[in-house]
Amino acid sequence: MTIAESTTHAIVTKNTKPPTRSSTGMTGRDRKALRISRTLLWPALAVLLLVTQVPFVVTIYLSFQKWNLLKPGEQGFAGIDNYVAVLSRGAFFSSLWATVLIVGTSALLSLVIGMVLALLLDRKFPFQGVARTLLITPFLMMPAASALIWKWAMLDSNSGMVNWALSLVDLPPVSWNTDLPILTIVITLTWQYTPFMMLILLAGLQSQPQDVLEAAAVDGAGPLRTFFAMTMPHLRQYVELAVLLGVILMLQVFDPVAIMTRGTGGTKTLPYLLYERAFIGLEIGEAAAYGVLAVIVTIIVATIALRLLFKMFKTEGIVR
Repeated sequence: MTIAESTTHAIVTKNTKPPTRSSTGMTGRDRKALRISRTLLWPALAVLLLVTQVPFVVTIYLSFQKWNLLKPGEQGFAGIDNYVAVLSRGAFFSSLWATVLIVGTSALLSLVIGMVLALLLDRKFPFQGVARTLLITPFLMMPAASALIWKWAMLDSNSGMVNWALSLVDLPPVSWNTDLPILTIVITLTWQYTPFMMLILLAGLQSQPQDVLEAAAVDGAGPLRTFFAMTMPHLRQYVELAVLLGVILMLQVFDPVAIMTRGTGGTKTLPYLLYERAFIGLEIGEAAAYGVLAVIVTIIVATIALRLLFKMFKTEGIVR
């Protein structure tokens, strides 16, 4: 290398410094890219806050107002009177118990049946796509339509298909909507939300590494041991997600109760109770208080469900 080349190389080396890194290990270019990505998220975040949080803030405001649509001139600030009225009546706690019973039972049955169906679909067989599509169909139906189908076509005491099947084995017909209203709602919700659980669990099963399962089979592990020792730990997050989203969706269910039982026989859930106070009693302030308490109950139930589920996994030795 000549003297001129050495001098040029030294100047280039001196002027092209490596990018400086902060204490977090990020360069200036990385920080700029991060700022741009966060800036692009602000419009979506603003829309999300506008659509979800603003109505909830308005509901909280209305819950402190005295407002009956039949008495528009008496509207004013009520303090915590609406909450006192809601909590002092037995309707709230009976509806809370009905909500927990119906949603908890339906979520558990949907999870178990969805797991079985996901395991069956996680293998190759003829017309697998057709079977998957047919099993997803109940979740794609409108809740009102599914409630009408179950009320009249399936569980009607005179012409329902279930009572027709019972008559084939010489069993008496059952008035499902009046004699077993809670079971009626549970059956409808389980039928509708089992595909939802199945899809999430099937995604978890299909993301499991096949070489691990093949290695377990080579080592002599049976199907049951492979499922509980390897598949279930992999599915833990998917099960938690399915339970969390399923419980939140079921807590908002209104159509089956309104169409099939109208809240009778211990099926008056919180959404239906809120509907009665707002659109039948026309008590906007109390209905808003019911809405705020329903949101709080949803958060508590979802948290408890996740904690119990995590504890179950830990007790079984699945969580390491």
